[in-house]
Amino acid sequence: MPLAERFRRAGALTLWHLVLASTSAAMAFPVAWALVTSFKGPQDVFTPTPLPWPATLDNYAAVLRFWPVGLLIGNTFVMSVGVAVGQLVIAVLAAYALVVLNPRMRPAILTACTIALAVPPQAVIIPQFLLTTRLGWQNSQLGLIVPQLGASALAVLLLVEHVAAVPASQIEAAALQGARPIETLWHVVLPTIRPAVLAVGILVFITTWNEYLWPLLIAPRSHDATVQIGLAQFQGEGGTDFGSLMAASTLTSLPIVAVYLIASRRIIDAFIRAGLRP
Repeated sequence: MPLAERFRRAGALTLWHLVLASTSAAMAFPVAWALVTSFKGPQDVFTPTPLPWPATLDNYAAVLRFWPVGLLIGNTFVMSVGVAVGQLVIAVLAAYALVVLNPRMRPAILTACTIALAVPPQAVIIPQFLLTTRLGWQNSQLGLIVPQLGASALAVLLLVEHVAAVPASQIEAAALQGARPIETLWHVVLPTIRPAVLAVGILVFITTWNEYLWPLLIAPRSHDATVQIGLAQFQGEGGTDFGSLMAASTLTSLPIVAVYLIASRRIIDAFIRAGLRP
C-alpha cells in the first residue's frame, strides 16, 4: 500500500475517533455534572468551581432519610418488569407467527409496526387514560402496565429478524416429528433467540423505568408513584434543591446502570443483527 494512502487512511481513522470521542464526551457531560453536583452543598451548587470542594454526603443522607427511595424503586421495578415481560410475550408470539405460521402477512404487519413507531405516545394517551379509568385501574399496577403493552412495535421488529434467522431445517424437522407450533416455539425457536429476547427485554425495561407522563396521569398518589414522579418532588415553589435532586437521581439510576453494564453487549448485538437481514 502506498505511503500516501496509509497516511490518508490513518488521518480519516483519527478524525473518526475524534468525532466519536467528542460525541461521547458531550453525552457523558450531563451525567458527570449531575454526579459532581450531588456532592456539593447548597452554597456551592452555582459556584464556577466544577469539583465539589469540600465534598459532602449531606445530600445523600437527606435523600435516604426523608425520601422513600425503596418504595419508589420497588414500584418502578414492578412496573418495568411487568411491561418488559408483557411486551416480550407479545413480540415473541407475533414474530413466530409472522415468520413461521403466516409469512404472507409479514410485510403488512411490519409496515404497520414501523408506522406505529412514528406515532407519538401523547397522541393516544387520552383514550388510554379514559379506558383505564373506566376499568377501575387507576392507582394500580394494572393501570401502569397493561396500557404500555401496546407499545410493542419495536420489540416485534427486532425479534422478527432473529426468528427469521433460525434455520428453517430445524423448524421443519420439529414439524416432521409431530411437534405442535407452540412446542416448536418453546423447544426450537426460543433457545436459539434467547440472547436477543434478553436484550430486547432489558431495552424495554430501561425505557419503561424512565417513563414519566403515563405514571403521572394514572398513579398520582405518593405511595403508588414511580421514580420519575418522585424526582419531581424536589422542585417546588421555593425553588429546586439541586443537590438533593442530583443525589436522588444518582441513587435511582444505579439499578439501570447495573442492568445495562451487565447486558450492554447483548443489547448492541440485538440491534446489529436486526439490521443485517433485509
